Amino acid sequence: MKVSFIKSGLSALFLAVLLTGCSTNPAEDQQTSTDIEDTSVQTGQVDTSAIDDSTVESVTADTVFYFDFDKALLKPESRAALLEHAASLQANPRNIRLEGHADERGTREYNMALGERRANAVKEFLVLQGVSPGLIEVISYGEERAAAYGSNEDAWALNRRVELK
Repeated sequence: MKVSFIKSGLSALFLAVLLTGCSTNPAEDQQTSTDIEDTSVQTGQVDTSAIDDSTVESVTADTVFYFDFDKALLKPESRAALLEHAASLQANPRNIRLEGHADERGTREYNMALGERRANAVKEFLVLQGVSPGLIEVISYGEERAAAYGSNEDAWALNRRVELK
């Protein structure tokens, strides 16, 4: 009887140690949503009066737009190319797809949402320029379709993007 009492006590102790060891969350090493600053899309009016038609026509229209870490704000160089795309889409309406991407940092779910916010920032800019929202499809791939592989700033910078297709 004494042996059975000791065995059950040891079993209970082992189970308690096992459960205590499993209670840590490995995701604590990753950034949580409370640690991330506000990433809401901020848009504003773009003063296009300083850009004449000859300037817009000479701009090479990029189809990939890059973002800063954990941001969904358009960079000035992206806005110049998007003005050209907006003019082209107004003159020749066609369906386009905006594919949002993120780097590998953060959870899969967070990166999917961040890619979508980035694509929606581009869409909102185009719509503000007069492009019909019905022509624009938004999709997010998050970190799933990397443009560059590696865990360094150069690779991450290439993966934080929206592609216009």
